[in-house]
Amino acid sequence: MRKMNPEEIPAFVNDVVATGCNITGIAGVGYIIGDADLPDDRLEEVMPKLSAITEGYGKRDHLLEEITKYLVSIGRSYPPPEMQ
Repeated sequence: MRKMNPEEIPAFVNDVVATGCNITGIAGVGYIIGDADLPDDRLEEVMPKLSAITEGYGKRDHLLEEITKYLVSIGRSYPPPEMQ
């Protein structure tokens, strides 16, 4: 399986957001993709899209810290940047 490159982080985040899922960085922990927040009918529609995105970008474990920092830098984090 391919490994995602650091330069792909913004595109990865944009692709996830385009599905309607909220991707959130959790400072010092990692990130989550909020697909569980979707209603069941939307979840059924979105899951194949998320699977294609994650498969297309490949492994990301080695970029956990970088993805989290990027999400925090664009305001997609918990706690929100103003509370950190």
